[in-house]
Amino acid sequence: MKKQEIIVSNPLVAPKIANKIVVIRDVQVMIDRDLAELYGVETKALNQAVKRNIERFPDYFCFQLDKDESLELVTNCDRFNILKHSSVNPYAFTEQGVAMLSAVLHSERAIKVSIEIMSAFVQMRHYLRHNMGLVGRLNTFETKVDTKLVEHDLKFKKIDENFSKIFNELDSNPKKAKEGVFFKGQIFDAYAFFQDIIKTAKKEIILIDGYVDLSVLERLSVKQKNVSVKIYTHPKAELRQADVEQFNKQYPTASMDYTQKMHDRFLIVDNKDLYLIGASLKDLGKQCFAFSKMDDPKTLIPAIWRHLK
Repeated sequence: MKKQEIIVSNPLVAPKIANKIVVIRDVQVMIDRDLAELYGVETKALNQAVKRNIERFPDYFCFQLDKDESLELVTNCDRFNILKHSSVNPYAFTEQGVAMLSAVLHSERAIKVSIEIMSAFVQMRHYLRHNMGLVGRLNTFETKVDTKLVEHDLKFKKIDENFSKIFNELDSNPKKAKEGVFFKGQIFDAYAFFQDIIKTAKKEIILIDGYVDLSVLERLSVKQKNVSVKIYTHPKAELRQADVEQFNKQYPTASMDYTQKMHDRFLIVDNKDLYLIGASLKDLGKQCFAFSKMDDPKTLIPAIWRHLK
């Protein structure tokens, strides 16, 4: 029987998500029923969406449990008792599969929940990395430590290599963010890249984007406390002055103005770093697009201002 273990909850991770992360086949995954509950859809509907887009879900994104794994799941988790007499084994989704789900479910809730889940995977990885050292010391100096507990914790060293890529990007110095191409479905990768750019701002962030909505303000909330935000958007954009006023109650200072003169989208950080963005920020990861840092900001930024006014 393949061994399955439940990850001990990290207090820094939202309990509703952390308690649903399990390890099967030495990979951190979430079960289809748990994901369906978080996304607010039926399990059947979630799996049907996957089957309609099966080419987007290779084995390292999603796999079906065998009978032994399903039995182990029922034994360890009371919430899966309903599966005891089921003739269909559940599906498990890795972190990449979770990100892809947000693309095929076509809902704002799916995108937001996927970001929360990916953040939980990241925090869990931090937690496990930290505690690997503790387990090693206990194994060396505390000879009476339960051997099974040590083996249980050490198995977490085998976390999926694909997740390591995302984790290392999040841990990298945000000042290195220069450019990137993000393909449809790479919701979290694009989100993390943009957040890293925002965190580098010391004084001012200027966003020129004709299609912003409330989700863009949410992404700007990671800015440093005293950094001002100025948004230029189209008069028909979903974002309203009232949204900006609510944002300012918690994350001052932001303002918004309208323009119909700009087709492309630009991000200016501290009047010295200029980014060309291939799609509206509200659509991060929904379609293929790119961030590109411009090489001559001293010339280009004044030119943008002249055409903007």
